Amino acid sequence: MAEENYDLVVIGGGIGGYAAAIRAAQLGLKAAVVERDKLGGTCLHRGCIPSKALLRTAEVLATAREAAAYGVDAGEPRLNLEQAMARKQRVVDQLYQGVQHLMKKHGIDVFHGTGRVMGPSIFSPQAGAVAVEHGGERQILTPRFTLIATGSRAKALPGLPFDGERILSSDHALELPRLPGSMLIVGAGAIGVEWASMMADFGVQVTLVEALPRVLPQEDEDISREVARLLKKRRVRVLTRVRVETDTAALDGDGFSVDVVQADSGARERVSAEVVLVAIGREPVTDGLGLEATEVRTERGAIVVDEHYRTKEPNIFAVGDVIGGVQLAHVAMHEGIHAVEVMAGRAPRPVDYTLIPRCTYSRPEVASVGLTEAEARARGCDVTCGKFSFRANGKALVYGEPDGFVKVVADRETDDVLGVHMVGPRVTDLVSEAALARVLNATPWEVAHTIHPHPTLSEALGEAALAIDGRSIHG
Repeated sequence: MAEENYDLVVIGGGIGGYAAAIRAAQLGLKAAVVERDKLGGTCLHRGCIPSKALLRTAEVLATAREAAAYGVDAGEPRLNLEQAMARKQRVVDQLYQGVQHLMKKHGIDVFHGTGRVMGPSIFSPQAGAVAVEHGGERQILTPRFTLIATGSRAKALPGLPFDGERILSSDHALELPRLPGSMLIVGAGAIGVEWASMMADFGVQVTLVEALPRVLPQEDEDISREVARLLKKRRVRVLTRVRVETDTAALDGDGFSVDVVQADSGARERVSAEVVLVAIGREPVTDGLGLEATEVRTERGAIVVDEHYRTKEPNIFAVGDVIGGVQLAHVAMHEGIHAVEVMAGRAPRPVDYTLIPRCTYSRPEVASVGLTEAEARARGCDVTCGKFSFRANGKALVYGEPDGFVKVVADRETDDVLGVHMVGPRVTDLVSEAALARVLNATPWEVAHTIHPHPTLSEALGEAALAIDGRSIHG
């Protein structure tokens, strides 16, 4: 049993973990990462990247079906799922090689195995030593600081465990050997909406159900309404305010069926599909970490941290999905960087979660940053809004994707941009300008008078800002 000394040991090699290790190396700290699977974590191997690769395939297929409208005679396009899956894997593999290279470039040691936090022991007078087990061998790492970044896993419906064949998580869906004829998707958050969009483009009959009153319930109500309209236009059946009664679930030769009940009327309906995809959220991965031997606390399964991501053990930090909160890859990365800078004796400004962009990669895309109109009104702001439709945007018409709009929420009294909400073509690439506007406390006037080149999709943001004062040129 070997022992290694480090300034930092990170348990979990996802984006939050490996970004923290890189920042530590940049600051002159000796760092190591413990990963039981593959560097890159859920985002790279089972989440962000592979799902977006398949969404790109869906987008290309949808465009090919409309080729004649662009003057291109392409025949009848069809999906080759095997090739789509192979392309997805090539993208993942290339990025995986890149992460491995970054570890070598920065001199970060990678230990493949299961990491477990130890309490005070002969190896360290304070909690935080890490036992790494792999292939029957055990190694002890004794760092000054330990960072837990073990991420999350898909949450199952109570009483309805995943089986990988009929009852699927998004992990299972990414490895489908063939397309089902129909799919029931439970949960209309970002993951559920993305899969509904993708499967609809692939020709699968989709039913999307949500317990809350609207799809994408964390987004602005105008955005949710438009997304639901466009999904229905593409023949996705959307049911909101419904409860799935898992005790009525049945598996048979034809697939899966379950009763859903309308919250308002109590009306009951039997919904059937070949497979069901459960997308009701994710739960932190803390089991097997050895936290019971430490003072680290958890609440509802998530590790409790302060604004600098320090746990009750002063030398143990935690970031990313394992602490709950905003479960996004780019959030985990910034949390990890912040935690390491605190370890290094710096005084970084706490992450402002109102400045974090949110993206849904459906067709069309959804992106937002800051407060929704309802949230701004609930805070007592004197709210004014400007909206601009992509139907009046030249580039959107050139692309043949005129659905959607940009909405700017502002405060009349302070003249601050409070939030920006978009649904439309490539808006996940446009939202960074809105995020910068929030960081700089920009006013609608400043956004509007930033010259946006023509013809571009970005003009829609400038026009929406002009619309705050009724000065939109093309709206």
